[in-house]
Amino acid sequence: MNKIVNQLKGDKTIWAVIILLAIVSFLPVYSASTNLVYTVGNGTGSTFMLLLKHFTHLFIGMLIVFFVHKMHFEKFKKYSIFAIWIIIPALLFTLLQGKTIGGANASRWLVIPFVNFSFQPSTLAFAILMVYVARTLTKINETKYTFKDSVIQIWLPVGAVLLFILPSNFSTAALMFAMVFMLLYIGQYPLKYLGYVLAIGVAVLALFFLLAQAFPKHKTFSRVNTWVSRIENFTTDKPDEDKYQIENAKIAIAVGKINGVGPGKSIQKNFLPQSSSDFIFAIIIEEYGLIGGYVLVFFYMLLFFRFLIRANKTTNLFGKLLIIGLGFPIIIQALINMGVAVELLPVTGQPLPLISSGGTSIWMTCLSLGIILSVTKREDEIAADLKDFQDKEAALQRLIEREVVVMNAENSEETLSEDEQKVKDLKYSIRESLKQENELDTQGDSLVNGQNPMNAVINKK
Repeated sequence: MNKIVNQLKGDKTIWAVIILLAIVSFLPVYSASTNLVYTVGNGTGSTFMLLLKHFTHLFIGMLIVFFVHKMHFEKFKKYSIFAIWIIIPALLFTLLQGKTIGGANASRWLVIPFVNFSFQPSTLAFAILMVYVARTLTKINETKYTFKDSVIQIWLPVGAVLLFILPSNFSTAALMFAMVFMLLYIGQYPLKYLGYVLAIGVAVLALFFLLAQAFPKHKTFSRVNTWVSRIENFTTDKPDEDKYQIENAKIAIAVGKINGVGPGKSIQKNFLPQSSSDFIFAIIIEEYGLIGGYVLVFFYMLLFFRFLIRANKTTNLFGKLLIIGLGFPIIIQALINMGVAVELLPVTGQPLPLISSGGTSIWMTCLSLGIILSVTKREDEIAADLKDFQDKEAALQRLIEREVVVMNAENSEETLSEDEQKVKDLKYSIRESLKQENELDTQGDSLVNGQNPMNAVINKK
């Protein structure tokens, strides 16, 4: 176990929250899967197979997090240049040939031939666009640039991605546009340029709605009426399918109360068509009560604050923008999903990250988290190297100070020895001088005119 934990580099709190959310997701997904089997699927399939499918999605997602976080985050700079020009044609193809799954989300899905695998290119485009904008903004900040330069390098790719996502997924396009604005603001993009882009964006959106009114039956504008009706139904009491889902979600929350009815005992999951994805938060509160709901909110807020702390500590601008551009949308998606369940927001179709079932959303969330962990891993390595350097400097300074003390002591002893030698030499020279001028008796006393000094003094008296 310790070997496995030691392989997990980067922010340990983020790792803990990812693993906890993944583990927690099994209970509500398994509980809500009965609805997919017996209500939506008319008894076909099994809950165990749906649970196994969810486990497979999460297992692949964890592998994505692990292998991506081992990479140096600077490598994603060059990857994003190629990826952005691959995802734009994929989005256009999806818009024109996209598949409708379950009678909903028209033109959002792309089916890969031969393997019969379907995914949402818009979720992949989100991660690619955030990395591309972070990379481009970091690059152009190194030199002086004009609004025209930024349009060519930033806004043309961003505009193409948003334009091809907007007709089928307004909420995702709006969230992407908001996150691009946030990244540019943090990256010190001139405010007057942001004003120009905002005005152009509003004009394009208005033109889009005008064309939708002029050509309501065209495939490109098929979901515009859905957006309008959802907003109208959110502000009124007009009954419809969305209102039906919201009412059942509110009933589930009311039934859950404080402690919940218990794992697997939800009733409203049988009446919510998207009980394992869009409205899974309502099922969680019904089964685990407000306590379970608050615990889930706590985990997402903990993740949010870790993103803030790590982004603030990161000295690399590209790494800072990556954490914000990839991390904040995860939290915003969670808040939107919860807000829809309690009717604070109109129905949008945003999943609950790492909790809702669905392969594409889980994998793209894991890709974003892997890149974030790659940034934190590199920052931790830099901090560890700096600490090692400081420890070595401190040890070297202590060694130098100890050597200085020893040298000072040796110099003091040498100085003392020299002084003693000088005294001895001085005494010797005096004695030698006296020898030359006078004679010495056998006791070593000098003689005065051949007599002992004392006797000489007595005889003189």
